[in-house]
Amino acid sequence: MNLVQLDIDQGTGIAHLKFNRPEVLNAIDVPLAKALLAQVEVLAADDCVRCVVLSATGRAFVAGGDLARFAEDFDHAAGVVDELLDALHPAIRILREIDAPVLAVVHGAVAGAGLSLMAGCDLVIAAAGTRFVMAYDRVGASPDCGGTYDLPRLLGPRRAARFYMLSEPLSAEEALTIGLVNELVPLDQLDDLAQIWASRLASGPTRAYGSYKQLVQQSFHSSLAEQLEAERAAFKAATETNDFRAGVRAFLAKQVPIFTGR
Repeated sequence: MNLVQLDIDQGTGIAHLKFNRPEVLNAIDVPLAKALLAQVEVLAADDCVRCVVLSATGRAFVAGGDLARFAEDFDHAAGVVDELLDALHPAIRILREIDAPVLAVVHGAVAGAGLSLMAGCDLVIAAAGTRFVMAYDRVGASPDCGGTYDLPRLLGPRRAARFYMLSEPLSAEEALTIGLVNELVPLDQLDDLAQIWASRLASGPTRAYGSYKQLVQQSFHSSLAEQLEAERAAFKAATETNDFRAGVRAFLAKQVPIFTGR
């Protein structure tokens, strides 16, 4: 069984990356983490990829990490952490660094590492009834997979602290209200909307999207002067792309641009 399924449509440029461990609500263990990294490396090496859709099979997106391995031998738990994160951390960085937008499509339970992974995506669509919870404090652990990086930025430090320290679940409606997700739809409409968004993203100016992603990430560590210069450099680089030329010509001709991602 493929623990992480990857399908790349060479025609549309949409890559579907799907967790496939439904019997345990896609809880992440070492084999799944390694499978995720392997598939992410494949899609990152494919120049045709213009949008990545991250989703999951079964009743949940990801119900956190699989704790069973830790219980087998607590004296070697730290080593298991390294095995997990030696795979998960590079996968997270790759998804963050590729030009293609990453769209998370979530349902059911989104907990722990699953929540951190979702928070690191560019856009999120959630099904009605989805529940979001950190849950690390319930097992005496601190967050991982970028949770302490993304959630304070998305929610603010105070709200993120309450989310972690009090372990209060968020409903899908609450997640939408506070900006943790972008859109909320009934479960039976989730795949349809995901396809609409993915198609739109995949037909966009992929390299410009990549510049936007990088600019936003570095903005938290840059002075205004540094950010302004980074924006200048990114815009100048954009002028050398085919998409920029096609976009400007289409705008002036009052036509819809056709972007190729190059």
